[in-house]
Amino acid sequence: MSDAAKAAITNIFVLMLENHSFDNMLGRSGIPGLRVAPTDASNSYDGQTYKVKSPAPWCMTTDPGHEYLDALQQLCGADAFGRFVKKCRKEARDFIECAGCSYPPVDNSGFASSYATSVSEDTGTPQPGDIGDIMACFDTPVQLPVLFTLATEFAVCDAWHSALPGPTWPNRFFVHGASSSGMNISPSFGDEAEWEAWRGLGFEYANGSIYDALDARQHQWKLYQDKDNGFSDRPSHWDQGGWISQVAAIKNIGLERIDNLTKFADDINARDHDGKPSYIRYPYTFIEPNFGASFFSPQPGGDGKGPRYTGGSSQHPEDNCYGGEGLIKYVYETIRNSPVWETSLLIIVYDEHGGFYDSAGIPEAAEPGDHIHAKDRKLNEYCFDFSVLGVRVPAVIVSPWIAKGHVDHTRYDHSSVIATLTRKLGMGPLTKRDTAAADLWPLLTESAPRSDCPTTLPDPVLPPQGSDYETGAAPDNRHEQPLPRSGNAVGFLHVLLKTEIELAQKCGGRAAEDIIADFRKIETHADASAYVGKVKAMLDAL
Repeated sequence: MSDAAKAAITNIFVLMLENHSFDNMLGRSGIPGLRVAPTDASNSYDGQTYKVKSPAPWCMTTDPGHEYLDALQQLCGADAFGRFVKKCRKEARDFIECAGCSYPPVDNSGFASSYATSVSEDTGTPQPGDIGDIMACFDTPVQLPVLFTLATEFAVCDAWHSALPGPTWPNRFFVHGASSSGMNISPSFGDEAEWEAWRGLGFEYANGSIYDALDARQHQWKLYQDKDNGFSDRPSHWDQGGWISQVAAIKNIGLERIDNLTKFADDINARDHDGKPSYIRYPYTFIEPNFGASFFSPQPGGDGKGPRYTGGSSQHPEDNCYGGEGLIKYVYETIRNSPVWETSLLIIVYDEHGGFYDSAGIPEAAEPGDHIHAKDRKLNEYCFDFSVLGVRVPAVIVSPWIAKGHVDHTRYDHSSVIATLTRKLGMGPLTKRDTAAADLWPLLTESAPRSDCPTTLPDPVLPPQGSDYETGAAPDNRHEQPLPRSGNAVGFLHVLLKTEIELAQKCGGRAAEDIIADFRKIETHADASAYVGKVKAMLDAL
């Protein structure tokens, strides 16, 4: 590590995308030195063997499962999955009763069987000929030239794991608090439907979020999101909810705190009266993509009723990667050509593996050790104790202080983001997880900022005609299509519920009980779209 580099960094940026494993995105990139899936790696299902292959389809026809139980089947195989579920029934909520349910041995044998059978978000199951797509790896230089260029120009990490073997929401909570407060599943309707609204207006951490910690030390921070959906080739409509921010689920973070990414360039290029960059007063910036069609989006051929997340910039599996490549390009080029470039560190990482095959195992992890509230036990499936990390995900680290073409084998997880930031600012850890996490400072080895870093990146590649997702026409019974009972769509609705209650409290509006009573009436995609419009209008009026 260069002491000069660590001292020079004034701004840490994080861009977190969606749902891809390391092997899926970079396993056939051809980058020398990467630890990737061997050529003979395979899974079997129903008498058929599915080998790792390349290229990958531009998008998946159905959403691979990535809930906690999906990941368990993928990592441990269908037989071990069945034995585990039988032993540790979901009804056994008491942690003492579940003490014997340790995570089974991992052999990465269940990805194909999981993809063939999972119906986590009701997007249907794949056709037999598509099952092998779960084992596919992108031809990274050809299909993902933006990510490939950054991976070869700066540092790529081949041992960055998601925080737990499970879905988007708890993994994203880890990047903001080094914990998910015991949550290992997606938000769902049910007894815990108001988990964000009733727990102090937001998802709570026992030790607070990183934003609480920054506030306590009087450090400023910024949040941005691709709200206007400026990068997709076929952007979803605003009433499909892709602009709803996941970080706004957290206590003390309102949707009004998240700036539109359209402001990013002006903000980062601003200067004070003395000519110094104004943005150096924001040591931490977190950027979210547009999540695409989170509500009603018809499935090809009418199969499945769940959301597809198409037309966004998150790179969700059923969307193509074009929008996300455009987002990465914009964020990098904006920072690269700004006055804070030489004092910046950009972390590009994916929240979880999205159900895609990866050849690495899952390592042991430090349990966060923060208090698990009684309510959180409803959000913890099969008594998971957080003693293991999740599947590997892509991570590319960008700074002019990083040597070109570096391949890093250090083990990281999402708590490494917090460890990197807090150790720079002289702050203490939030949990035992970030206490144990490796930080990124050893990657900054240059004695001075490089002068050969590209000012522009290649343009994203549009999928060839006919190889992309189908848009389809909305069926006649659109207004009757039910929402899935769990998943991102449910979580986004709860962010809106939290927002409506917060705004009502600030403006002397309706009582929370009345707002929640109306919220409980939301059952269909049309109901959800109407609610999106209602809350958006309230925000626009601020």
